[in-house]
Amino acid sequence: MTIIDSVEALRAIYQQKSEASLAKVTPVLTEPYRQMIEASPFVALATVGPEGLDCSPRGDLGGVVRVMDARTVALPDWRGNNRIDSLENIVRDPRVALMFLVPGSNTVMRINGRAVISVDPELLESFTMDGRHPRSVTIVTVDEVYFQCARAVMRAELWNSDHYVDPATLPTPGDMLKAAKADFDKETYDREWAARAAATMW
Repeated sequence: MTIIDSVEALRAIYQQKSEASLAKVTPVLTEPYRQMIEASPFVALATVGPEGLDCSPRGDLGGVVRVMDARTVALPDWRGNNRIDSLENIVRDPRVALMFLVPGSNTVMRINGRAVISVDPELLESFTMDGRHPRSVTIVTVDEVYFQCARAVMRAELWNSDHYVDPATLPTPGDMLKAAKADFDKETYDREWAARAAATMW
């Protein structure tokens, strides 16, 4: 196996960056960038901490983040498994990266920036859904924002329902848990999961 171990070796293989790939990067949310991000119900949040890296999916119908201003977005932390890997990373290392998907669009949006965790009561209350509010909100200050080349989504045909995988052919969450812990009760977990998720969505 031939391994590339330097930037110089990489640059010898790849062409120069295109003008568009450099021009698209801005330190603020332009109006088109704002429109794209506000249309996204899903973001992957990447963080780094002493134990390593974490990448966490976040979703919210009607917009996964709230744009506060041209340099700031807010991401509510809704119910989950209480691992809080991302949040633990952020309080020790503020660097974050966000990747937004918009169903039906091949354009992916990216934000790199720095984050803090807020538990301001008025802010939490402003995100109330079904009578519940998040326990915290991640406030991200934008360092750079840009759109990603659409080729990856186009190659994957991500939004083409003809290529959707039948969930019945995949391992269930219970199957995966039992593979990690042999005595796990996968039948009960899988049977109760849908109702439990519906009751604890917010």
